[in-house]
Amino acid sequence: MRSNEVLGFIFAGTLDEKIPELAASRTTASIPVGGKYRVIDFTLSNMTNAGINNVGIIAKSNFLSLTDHVGSGSAYDLSKRRSSLTLLTPYGGKSFGSYVETIYNMHGYLENCREDYVMLSPGNIITNFDYTDLFDFHSKSNADITVVYKTGVVPAGYDRPVTVDVDENGRVQQFFVKPSATKEVVNQVFGSILLRKELLMEEIRKALSLNQLDFKRLLQDMVSRYNVYAFENSGYTATISSINSYFDFNMDLMKKEVRDELFNPKHPIYTKVRDDAPSKYGLNSRVKNSIIAQGCVIDGEVENCVISKGVYVGEGAKLSNCIVMQDTKIGKNTNLNYVIIDKDVTIKDDRALMGFESYPIYIAKKSVV
Repeated sequence: MRSNEVLGFIFAGTLDEKIPELAASRTTASIPVGGKYRVIDFTLSNMTNAGINNVGIIAKSNFLSLTDHVGSGSAYDLSKRRSSLTLLTPYGGKSFGSYVETIYNMHGYLENCREDYVMLSPGNIITNFDYTDLFDFHSKSNADITVVYKTGVVPAGYDRPVTVDVDENGRVQQFFVKPSATKEVVNQVFGSILLRKELLMEEIRKALSLNQLDFKRLLQDMVSRYNVYAFENSGYTATISSINSYFDFNMDLMKKEVRDELFNPKHPIYTKVRDDAPSKYGLNSRVKNSIIAQGCVIDGEVENCVISKGVYVGEGAKLSNCIVMQDTKIGKNTNLNYVIIDKDVTIKDDRALMGFESYPIYIAKKSVV
C-alpha cells in the first residue's frame, strides 16, 4: 500500500460538547494551542508528512475559524496539482448526526475520490505520529482494518471510551465500550482507523439499513468478520477533551522533552503563517519558562505561560501559569494566575484573577474585564 492511495478524513468537531467554553465559536480542531498552532495542525501535518495528498475535513458547525486557518491547504503542501484539501460542511439541508450518518452523507465525496483506502481521524488529538509505520504494519499484517491505540488512563471527557484487547501479533480480540471513564491503564482507541474505502461504505450502508447508528457498535461487530489489527502510538499524545486537558497540554509544552518530540524537524508541524514583527521586551520585563510568539510587547513579568501572537502585557503586570490567545491586551499592574484568556480580550489596569491548577479560570473571546 502506498501513501498516495490513502484519503485522509478528519472529524473536526470531535468532543465539541465537552469543551463548551473553547468551542463556543470554533470547532475543537481549530482551538489555538502552543502560541501559534491550532489542534488540527498536528493531524494535517502527520498526514502530509506521510505522503497523503488528499484530505477531507468534516465540520458540522462554527467552521469559519477552521476555514480561515486551513484555507486552500497551502501551508500543508496540499494545494498542488495532484493534492487537495476539502472542507466538508452541512449541505442540502442535511445535518450531521452520528459518525455512521455523517460518513454516509459524504458518500458522494468519498466515492469520487481516487484513493482506495481511507483513514478516519478525530480532530482533537495532538501527536507527532509517522503514518508510514502504520501503512507498513497494515500491509504486512494483511489487515482489513487497523486502528491506532494509546496505552494509558482514559482522559477526562470520554464518557464512552473504546478500549481494545490485542494479542501478541497485534490482532484485535475484542473492542470494549466503557460506560464511563476509568482510572485504570487501558488500550484506548482514539487515534486513526485505516481501512479500504469500499469496505467502509459497504458497512455504513449495512448499518443504516439495520438502523445501527453507533459507530462503536459497528467496530465491535466487524471484529468477527474481518482481520482487525491494532497499532500502538507509543509517543507523546495529548487529547483536547476538556478545559483541563487543554490547560495541561499547554503547560506540558514547557518541558523540553515534549517540545523535542512534538516539533521534530524530521517530521515538521505546519501551520498558517502570520507575519508579525519580533516580540519586544521592555527594560523592566521578566520572562521565565514561557513560550512567547511573535508580535508581542512584554513590559511586565511572565512565568510558566503560553503567550500567542500580538499580545500586550503592561508594565507591572504579573502573569503566572496562564494561556493567552492572540491580540489580547493586559493592562498595567494586573495579577493573573491559572487563567485561560481567549482572543481579543482586554484586561484593564489593576485587575487580579486567580484560578487553580485543577480549575483554571476561562475568559471568553472579546471580553472586557
